Amino acid sequence: MFLNANFTLVAIVAGVVVIGVLIFVHELGHFLAAKAVGIAVLRFSFGLGPRTPIGIKIGETDYCLSWIPFGGFVKMAGLEEEGAPAAVEGGPVEAEVPRERTFDAKPLWARVVVILAGVAMNAAFAVAVYVGIAGVYGTQVDSTVTVGAVDTTALPLGAQGLATLRAGDRIVRINGDSMTDWRAIQQQLLTAGGTRLTITVAGRPEPILLDVPRSESVSRAALVNALDPQHEPVIGEVIAGRPAAAAGLRSGDRIVAANGDPIGSWEQLVRAIESSPGRAIRLDVRRQGSPLALSVTPQATRVPDPSGGKTRTVGRIGIGPSEIRLRHYGVVGSVSEGFHQAGRAAGLILFTLKGLVTGQVSARDIGGPILVGQLAGEVARLGLQDFLAFMALFSINLAILNLLPIPVLDGGHLLFLVSEGVRGRPLSVEQRQRLTQIGFFVLVGIMALALGNDVLRLFH
Repeated sequence: MFLNANFTLVAIVAGVVVIGVLIFVHELGHFLAAKAVGIAVLRFSFGLGPRTPIGIKIGETDYCLSWIPFGGFVKMAGLEEEGAPAAVEGGPVEAEVPRERTFDAKPLWARVVVILAGVAMNAAFAVAVYVGIAGVYGTQVDSTVTVGAVDTTALPLGAQGLATLRAGDRIVRINGDSMTDWRAIQQQLLTAGGTRLTITVAGRPEPILLDVPRSESVSRAALVNALDPQHEPVIGEVIAGRPAAAAGLRSGDRIVAANGDPIGSWEQLVRAIESSPGRAIRLDVRRQGSPLALSVTPQATRVPDPSGGKTRTVGRIGIGPSEIRLRHYGVVGSVSEGFHQAGRAAGLILFTLKGLVTGQVSARDIGGPILVGQLAGEVARLGLQDFLAFMALFSINLAILNLLPIPVLDGGHLLFLVSEGVRGRPLSVEQRQRLTQIGFFVLVGIMALALGNDVLRLFH
């Protein structure tokens, strides 16, 4: 057994940044909403736990730093946790507050707004990040509809027809809708209504019929994961300053062999390059019809391992296939793409939660702060764009998980307010405190499971 080398200082720092910033954004939402509806905010802390000596009191609010550098908290009059949850928020705050400025004294709609404001802020943060990524970097569009490979071992029941696909087959329609790129194929496989999927393949007289209900979301996802696209081994992008540019490779070059082995697809080329980190490769190139031989030494790069919880070293030379291009957006297009990406992220998280509830996703797949740190460290090494995209995804994740009906979480507080609206009177303070204590221990149990899974990933 040994400690996964993935758990490094980079992972720790990146994890603290991601978790800290997003919890702080969440609490900022509660703070702004509470101020807007006239609730007295006694303390607004950057960090958790006991208060440090650093801080300043402005009006009724103590703005301070706390000792645990994760996120922050907002302590509102009339909404103070008791017992163990209170310790996370630095204990009680002594203050004289008029009754009309406490949380419980506000109208039901105002309290709902305050409770949902943290979730709304996380969602808004994610959308803003996705909008920024679309505007500054653009998004990749994979224009191929050609199948490269099918993992027949991963096909769910009712999808055996996909096993008849061969490398080079082109998917032109699914349920009558024309397919223009690989993302359209994935989206249709995931979301097409009904039970039957009809897949039309170019050159085949009969379509492939799949019987996979839309309600079987895990099975639909398996369809997507079982199909890999195929790309021509033609270079579309050469990144300046990387090994490919230094070796003289150009956009439009077709790679026909690597170290003498024939190359028939982009995926074969990638495998050849990835398997030679730091070792020179001879590439046979066809440029405008003329043969050319070039030598390039792939740069050793650490990347996430698809098996999860680890990284591996692969070769990279800084090229992209001609069939994957960047789509750039104006202001309106960036906003639209930002909302679209946020919606896709939310759908992915809801899909996972549904799988956990139905038992189709194992509880062993739940990750905690250690896994977040590992993943954050990995994407941080890949660059700012990937790190920001990870933060946006995690922000959506935080928003949705906070809506779970567990006391201590926003969803639990919302449940109290719904109960009040239905019953016509609120739960007593004692009832709320008792339920909050139960919710706290449920949350501790979930976190213990997540941390246990993290430890198993670290030691193997």
